[in-house]
Amino acid sequence: MAESYPPFAVTVDLVVLTVRAGELCVLLIRRGVAPYRDRWALPGGFVLVDEDLPDAARRELTEETGLPEPAGHLEQLGSYGAPGRDPRGRVVTVAYLALLPDLPVPVAGTDAASADWVPVSRVPDARLAFDHDRILADGVERARAKLEYTPLATAFCPPEFTVAQLRAVYETVWAAPLDPRNFHRKVTGTPGFVAPAGRATEGDRGRPAQLFRRGPAEALYPPMLRPQAR
Repeated sequence: MAESYPPFAVTVDLVVLTVRAGELCVLLIRRGVAPYRDRWALPGGFVLVDEDLPDAARRELTEETGLPEPAGHLEQLGSYGAPGRDPRGRVVTVAYLALLPDLPVPVAGTDAASADWVPVSRVPDARLAFDHDRILADGVERARAKLEYTPLATAFCPPEFTVAQLRAVYETVWAAPLDPRNFHRKVTGTPGFVAPAGRATEGDRGRPAQLFRRGPAEALYPPMLRPQAR
């Protein structure tokens, strides 16, 4: 005799991070329906019966914000299934982390009343819906850690960027200043991290600054270690 199991639903939630105006920002939607109506939340929703998880993540991002399919980095962050995390019933969510270059202000759709880029430093005051505070914290820490040993900082940059722009990404995500000369030496001296674009742009005080693209490396060796907190 086959065993019976209580029904449960699966959702996807997205931690979408970008750098805007010198701040690390996360994409949040203000919920237009219950539960948690009018509360800020991560974009996401229920997975359709015939839908794979990555497809659901991309669909929800487009539906709830009006943004195109992510052009940066998208990876699975983790699964969250504590009983009672969703007042609608037994719901397990699979969270995704997206690292994207600066994008326009999003347009809310479906069950979102509004959508906006919110500085991560201001999110604790927002009291996110469900367990999204925990998911966001995990996503931010994942992003900070991956900048140490992968070239994913370039996902926050345009296709061609200067070393100064890349350093600004690291300083913003890590919330710590970095020595410009040491950073330049590490970036250009790490095999496969960046590749010259063959062009230059005007830099500080009108000095030409060499442009780079992301290199072929999948991992950084040696890694770019975060400054230790004092």
